[in-house]
Amino acid sequence: MKFAVLDFETTGTQSDGEIIQAGLAIIDHDFSITQIYSSYVNPGVPIPPFITGLTGITEEDVAEAPSLEEMMMEMVPLLDDVVLVGHNVAFDFYFLQNALDRCGYLPFTGRILDTIDFLKITFPSLGSYQLGYVSAEFGFEHDRPHQADSDALATAHVLLKCLDELRELPLITIQRLSDLFAPEDSDLGWFFDGLRAEKEAEPIQDLDGHTYYRQLALTVSDWTEIGAPRDEREANPLEGVTFDQFLDQVRANLKETLDHYEEREAQTQMFGSVRQALDEEKHLLLEAGTGTGKSLGYLLPAIYESVKQEQKVMVSTHTINLQEQLRERDIPMLTQVVPFPFKASVFKGRGHYLCLRKFEHKINKREFATPKEDYFTAAQMIVWLTQTETGDDEELNLSARGGDFWETVQSESESCLGRSCPWFRKCFYHRAKHEAGLSDIVITNHSKLFTDVKAAHQLLPAYESLVIDEAHHLEDVAGKHLGLHMKYFTLVHTLTRLFKDSRNGQLPMLRSQLSGHENGVQWGSMVDQMFPLAVEVKEMWDRLSDALFGLLPERSDASPGETGQFSLRLKASQKPAKWQELQDLENQIYVTLGDLVRKGDKLLLEVKEDQDDYQSDSLITDITGLLKDLTTMKENLRFFMRMDDAKTVYWMEASGQFRSKSLQLYAVPVDVSAQLKEMFFDKKKSVVLTSATLSVDKSFQFMIEQLGLQEAADNNRLLTSMLPSPFNYREQALLVIPRDFPSLKGSVGDAHFVQMLVHSLAETAIATQGRMMVLFTSYKMLRQVYEPLKEALSGNDISLLGQGVDSGNRSKLTRRFQDAKAAVLLGTSSFWEGVDIPGEALTCLAIVRLPFQPPNHPLLEAKSELLQEQKKNPFMKLSVPQAVIRFKQGFGRLVRTGKDRGIVIVYDTRVIEAYYGKYFLYSLPGPKMEHMLTEQMVPRIAEWLDRPAENQK
Repeated sequence: MKFAVLDFETTGTQSDGEIIQAGLAIIDHDFSITQIYSSYVNPGVPIPPFITGLTGITEEDVAEAPSLEEMMMEMVPLLDDVVLVGHNVAFDFYFLQNALDRCGYLPFTGRILDTIDFLKITFPSLGSYQLGYVSAEFGFEHDRPHQADSDALATAHVLLKCLDELRELPLITIQRLSDLFAPEDSDLGWFFDGLRAEKEAEPIQDLDGHTYYRQLALTVSDWTEIGAPRDEREANPLEGVTFDQFLDQVRANLKETLDHYEEREAQTQMFGSVRQALDEEKHLLLEAGTGTGKSLGYLLPAIYESVKQEQKVMVSTHTINLQEQLRERDIPMLTQVVPFPFKASVFKGRGHYLCLRKFEHKINKREFATPKEDYFTAAQMIVWLTQTETGDDEELNLSARGGDFWETVQSESESCLGRSCPWFRKCFYHRAKHEAGLSDIVITNHSKLFTDVKAAHQLLPAYESLVIDEAHHLEDVAGKHLGLHMKYFTLVHTLTRLFKDSRNGQLPMLRSQLSGHENGVQWGSMVDQMFPLAVEVKEMWDRLSDALFGLLPERSDASPGETGQFSLRLKASQKPAKWQELQDLENQIYVTLGDLVRKGDKLLLEVKEDQDDYQSDSLITDITGLLKDLTTMKENLRFFMRMDDAKTVYWMEASGQFRSKSLQLYAVPVDVSAQLKEMFFDKKKSVVLTSATLSVDKSFQFMIEQLGLQEAADNNRLLTSMLPSPFNYREQALLVIPRDFPSLKGSVGDAHFVQMLVHSLAETAIATQGRMMVLFTSYKMLRQVYEPLKEALSGNDISLLGQGVDSGNRSKLTRRFQDAKAAVLLGTSSFWEGVDIPGEALTCLAIVRLPFQPPNHPLLEAKSELLQEQKKNPFMKLSVPQAVIRFKQGFGRLVRTGKDRGIVIVYDTRVIEAYYGKYFLYSLPGPKMEHMLTEQMVPRIAEWLDRPAENQK
């Protein structure tokens, strides 16, 4: 097999582009790169500036270059008898066929392979399949991205890496892949066939590396073999050891292990506060800014407490990111420095774990909804099983459709066979549950915390002490979980899994499995009676969703396609016209669904009594689960449509892009503080709540009221602590307010405001050489600024990235911003927190408006009404504190390390003019603050950036 790895740079897309550079790397039979061909091509048309910006190829480069015919004369002989390879090969293949045709050659008829396909299958956990990212990840030299010869060489290295990796896979895995792609009759199928033949001809391989079970190779063995971290017969390692002695030992080990370890005053204070709360069985609110070393600040006291008292400590985070950081970075480091063995494990919601029984069934039966994408997802997962120790979907980089595939193979309590499942001892969910049971520290997330409470504490192991990180999100998550949230597809997917049509789906499959049974005909007709009911429910649900979507007005400040772009609050006292008709429709759905579920339950009961077969058994379990889900949905929909709970706020959201298919229904308790108090603060010995943003104007009162901690505070059961920042903000950050800047009414800027803003942003970006992030509170305004700002920057080699314009994916945009030499990034809501861009890449942060929630957001509106009833001022009690916390989160994007320096510009003059402005400025960690005329701003910024920190006065 000889490979030719091809890459073209072109002036545009397939329909109107011309080739400007060709690169070809030849890989010989012995897998060595034997030849690199590269040539510029004169396209005979101008090169667009965008392409020059991307590739670095200029008009001068191609002026004297060969024509397309001359280049093809040199390249065509190299394509004789090769397998053609490319990174996203369809693009290059189109240009190749077009060039062959134009220059009078026969079309290329050989095999074609794509390195993106290989990467997806071989490295299912890679963060991105972009060539630059992959090269960096694998440590390949790729010095001129978007130049054809450099791209072709990098792609050749990627191919060789994938081939090496594939040859190392167990034979059974290769056989599975080969079977999977066989019916496709594709070049990929041909490749895996060849690999299988090669592998089968080799002598028997090493079988020690994997566990082989039911025709799959796994990297994990039975979880029943996992033992406790310490021998229970031995004495407690902390007997007679004080917390300070334990800390001294850990610090000494940290100094030995980490070259740059330094004790931080704030972290030492945090150790003390967390230890005191756990020891005295009190609750603690603790604000710790960036750079405090917050994770270690609570993990070490938690480890000490749990091992000394022999009682678990639960740690909960809001984001999966932080959970992964604890798992990947902090826990492994602590395992090295804590002077005795301990165990910390991550335990997520059940849907994050793969159900091996369902996966085996799906690939054996080839139940693929969208074959092309599903073959790939299945292939990724077959390979992933040889690598994963957790079976956690966060490790997988799935395509958009991969998410639908995952939903059909995720672990669920309703469809779990428990001990009677042949996969039980290998099961990823039960492994995680078993490990959590043995652990000293269990790391979970806020969602699972509430799911556990709702399930009467059946999900998480018992705990008395709890640490809540990212605690400023707790109230929000509580509302979502203690309330109801239903999507259009929640119901549709469940119905579709029962009946895809009259022949496919779980129920028709059961019918065909039972056909040989003496009662088969009778059972079959029961299934057939249920099908029209499912069709009827789907039709009525479509009608109801359409009608509900028709009631929604569009919001002026949301981005297109954003869920919540259309939103409407519903009130029992002011029901929309014709609501009674919609309730009648809901009643029909309620009755028909009830009928469907009753018939299903009756059938399953009869079959169960008669059948004793694993395959039917697992199918019956799955169907029972789906019927239970339908019952829950029927009740939820009724609760929503009746709107008869005065303490609940009801609303609907949807996006304009998918209209009624994106419909989401919410019913959330207005005030969760009483429930939080009852579930956690009354029941648990100690709850530690920490975040970088919990205080407003140096006081915790807002959080105390929101979270239901007032009684604990009155009874002296609440400690509070505000840690000093480890950074010198006075020297590291300058906050500038242009005091003559025009003020803004509403969410959209008038022409004068937009013109002033674009002019000021462009001047500032030129002074800071890009490296600037601009935070908006409304997407409409981001769009208003995008085009004129792009134009203003284009002459200065500064690129502009806009959320929702260039990409909606936050991490992709952040990565592009970090990789660019000089860029400005415009972001809305999701960029205000959780984005981490340390160092030089971010020097200037511009905040266009103070981040107040839109006052008409249903939940905010309902909370405000409640405060008014209590004779309180909703603006000062709720809107301002919420906005201050968000403002602090936004400000926190700038200084991420002790060396970072930067500027924050606040264009909203309310911070100095309005009576509440001081709350925003006083809540910040002490940057240098100056206000001036707009025209004085850029010279001041340039001066401040030019002078080293120590000279700043």
